[in-house]
Amino acid sequence: MPAADPQPTPSGAAVLRFLRVTLHVGFAVLLLVAILRLHLADGPADVGTPAGARRYVWSALAVALAGTYLAGTLLEKRYDAGKSEFNPHPFALLWLGLVTGLWGVLLAGSAEFSWVAFPLFFLHLHVLPRRIALVTIAVMTAAVVASQWAASGLPSPSLPMVLGPVLGAGFAVVTGLAYRALYLEGQAQRLAADELRRTRAELARTQREAGVAAERERLAREIHDTLAQGLSSIVLVARAAEKSLAGGDLATAAERFALVQQTASENLSEARSFVRGLTAPRLQESSLPETLKRLCGETEALAAARGETLRCRFELVGDAAELPAHCSVTLLRAAQASLANVRQHAKARTAVVTLAFLGDEVTLDVYDDGTGFTPEVSGPGVAGRADGSGFGLRSLAGRVAELDGSLEVESAPGEGTVVAVRLPLTGVPGPAGEPR
Repeated sequence: MPAADPQPTPSGAAVLRFLRVTLHVGFAVLLLVAILRLHLADGPADVGTPAGARRYVWSALAVALAGTYLAGTLLEKRYDAGKSEFNPHPFALLWLGLVTGLWGVLLAGSAEFSWVAFPLFFLHLHVLPRRIALVTIAVMTAAVVASQWAASGLPSPSLPMVLGPVLGAGFAVVTGLAYRALYLEGQAQRLAADELRRTRAELARTQREAGVAAERERLAREIHDTLAQGLSSIVLVARAAEKSLAGGDLATAAERFALVQQTASENLSEARSFVRGLTAPRLQESSLPETLKRLCGETEALAAARGETLRCRFELVGDAAELPAHCSVTLLRAAQASLANVRQHAKARTAVVTLAFLGDEVTLDVYDDGTGFTPEVSGPGVAGRADGSGFGLRSLAGRVAELDGSLEVESAPGEGTVVAVRLPLTGVPGPAGEPR
């Protein structure tokens, strides 16, 4: 029962299979020929005679040898094919010793079993370490020569009597070593193929996880910068409208409910847009400067609906140039997030959004004269606050970093806030990472 063969390339597997089948067929044929020659060499003999009894004893031993050989190979084949849970490989040495011992007894009884040694040479080379296998093959070759010499009755062995077994053993050794080399190469290929499959599976898993994380990040940004801000505005304006209704000011309440409807409609368009991965609907309808100017007006209206006074204006510096869609979306989201913070936290009276085209870069500055705060971190790594807020700045920092831009937040308690975004216009990575 040789050790299990590997699963190499199809051509290598075919060669290994052919050699194994040839080995088994050769063993069966040589053993059968030996049994037939044993019975036919000196003519028929009755089982009652000593010569006839010996022939049947050797035949029974030959059948036992065939059964032992067949049992080992079948057990190995069934285990390797997954049809049996019994693992015969730990018993390979015991099996080889039993097969070789039975052959040795047969050889001692009749020289007709000499040629069965050659398939056994291959088994020794495959199961035993190389040096031990060469020693056992040499001993078996000497036993074959001795058996042939004893059967010949000559005073000394003839040259063919020695040369035949020696050449046969040499051929078996060369062929067995070639088989062993092919076996080891196939094993190395199998291990390499297994490692490649594991690497591919790990890479696919990593890519899936990265894709899921990137999509979650995209959805989180879009939800925060559009739906979350819009819903917050709707809630605040609806509360203001409720107060107007309670005070009997129906005209103001109607205006505020109209603003709620407009904000909800815009956010519905935004939701449909980012689900499809499209450009912001605002930018599909107008240019970035016009969109930012309209955003400033909406910010004033939302503040007024809450009963607050906020003057928000837009300024354009330089000649407006057409920007890549992803740059325009990033600048729009930066303005939306910054103005949302102004409305909700700054308690400012004035806010200014400045869009500047400065040669090879575009900048967006959002200034307010509100209460200000102490930024924990300035730049692409802007962190959230301990209460869990501040995700807008983290989201904005991630957007800007993807475009190789910079984000700076300058603020201090009582001194207002400036959010400054810088985006390069040369070599800007596109949506799929291609430079523009």
